[in-house]
Amino acid sequence: MRFYHRKKVRIFMWVFLFVALALLGWLAFLMIPQSGYYEQRANDLHERERTIKAARGLIYDRNGVVLADNQSVCTITVIHNQITDPERVIEVLSKELDIDEATVRKRVEKVSSIEKIKSNVPKATGDIIRSYKLSGVNVDEDYSRYYPYNNLASKVLGFTGGDNQGIIGLEVKYDEYLQGTEGAILTTTDVRGLEVENTAEKRIEPINGQNLYTSIDYNIQVYAQQVADKMVEQKEAKGVSIILMNPQNGEIYAMVNAPEFNLNEPYVLTDNLALLEAQQETAQTQDESGEQENAAQPKTHNDWLNQMWRNTCINDTYEPGSTFKIVTATAALSEKVVSLTDMFSCPGFRIVEDRRIRCHKVAGHGSETFLQGFMNSCNPVFMDVGARVGIDNMYKYFTDLGLFEKTGVDLPGESASIMHKAENVGAVELATISFGQSFQITPMQLLRAASAVINGGTLVTPHFGVKVASEDFSQVEVFQYETSEDAITSEVSETMKMMLEKVVAEGTGHKAYIEGFRIGGKTATSQKLPRGSGKYIASFLGFAPANDPQVIGLILIDEPQGTYYGGTIAAPVMKEIYENVLPYLSIERTEPESESESAS
Repeated sequence: MRFYHRKKVRIFMWVFLFVALALLGWLAFLMIPQSGYYEQRANDLHERERTIKAARGLIYDRNGVVLADNQSVCTITVIHNQITDPERVIEVLSKELDIDEATVRKRVEKVSSIEKIKSNVPKATGDIIRSYKLSGVNVDEDYSRYYPYNNLASKVLGFTGGDNQGIIGLEVKYDEYLQGTEGAILTTTDVRGLEVENTAEKRIEPINGQNLYTSIDYNIQVYAQQVADKMVEQKEAKGVSIILMNPQNGEIYAMVNAPEFNLNEPYVLTDNLALLEAQQETAQTQDESGEQENAAQPKTHNDWLNQMWRNTCINDTYEPGSTFKIVTATAALSEKVVSLTDMFSCPGFRIVEDRRIRCHKVAGHGSETFLQGFMNSCNPVFMDVGARVGIDNMYKYFTDLGLFEKTGVDLPGESASIMHKAENVGAVELATISFGQSFQITPMQLLRAASAVINGGTLVTPHFGVKVASEDFSQVEVFQYETSEDAITSEVSETMKMMLEKVVAEGTGHKAYIEGFRIGGKTATSQKLPRGSGKYIASFLGFAPANDPQVIGLILIDEPQGTYYGGTIAAPVMKEIYENVLPYLSIERTEPESESESAS
């Protein structure tokens, strides 16, 4: 019996020793390798965190003008366990923040570590709330976006949401640089959630966002926008779009989509869209029959907002019409299927298969050279030239000039072109393609292709972003953009510049002529789909100086009332813009030749 008793004791002792060693090992593991983890867990239980927003990076124009700024605001929060007079807190916050009492009460009485009442509160209001010295109420300073020029370049700059994140435009494209890193305020609390007296707050400072420097020129943007707004009013147009760019490097000086919207009130519809929304609501109220099963669904308020924010220069496609004859002429000259002196005949139409396709001059232009046909913007001439080029060669130059790809412009939501497949292009389609119909591109694609035609054959990437930099310039990143050379030869480029200068000096674009300046350009009047709708887009593409282009521009007037020809209403607008922009860009007037010089 003693033997068995001693054996049980030894077994018990070994088990006890094993358990003790295991516990010691576990304690050692917790106290040494895991000590940091459990210390952090303990701190988390006794620390409350309040966010400190980082100041969003500013957006500048090319000359240092601030286009997107920040303003001081406040965020109001409450800590349930620290509130000593909840009724007073509810009364004050409801009154000063203009929030109904029930909403405030629900948040004040909610048992949570911290509860947000309202953000983006004006600093003056935050100071008033702070003066009440209410226990459990925190007033933390914050930032919100502010746009000093309200609607300037609204569809390019974009705006931010409630959490200061980018929503559209450059604000969202460069959000990773602009947003910065949030900081925090850490306070020590006891088990009841009350702040421990005589303990200092820990503060983790935020890192402000980097500033974005753009190619936009404030003065050019302002002037182009004023001209566009005037055209919307005078011509009762649906909209006016203008792009001004350096064709040598793709830097965009200005982009207008009138009517623009107020960036400081981005959810308030512009007057024209608010009127259309109201008309839609009235029509819905009056139509109580409910029998229109196939009618289009009415737009929601969000649909109207999305329409207001839409950047037609890059988000929408259209049939470019006669401005596209620049591309057809470039292809024909490059393939050597036409010379400037080749003769053509225009009776006012061409019969292509079973179609009678008219020229804009119903009586016809009669006998004319290719150069004259280009200056006259004659459709029959270009139908003949397009047939000589052929669809395969035509599409080759479409590819080389970037028309089958997006431009890569640094804005979100860029659309791609809409083209026929080459195997589906017959004689009629080729004829209409040659003068800019039966396909769609964006205005930005057209401007990029035309830039390559006049700059010697380099396909550039249109862009706004130049660089980002920290506040103290300790960190700077300069953006690089792709280019593709030899889209066309320099010889063809020189010929095209001469032809386009002739269009302005003597042809359909003569209303864009400015004495003393060498300007090239091309007019267009595009019929909107469906055919026969009576709706048009009048446009003009122009550049200067014609011999050494430093600025290229495109203006589109969408659905003008009354006269709608591009040469009549769009070309004079570009003239007005260039009369101000060219001297501003230090482009000097060319002195007229003397008699002796012209005689030689």
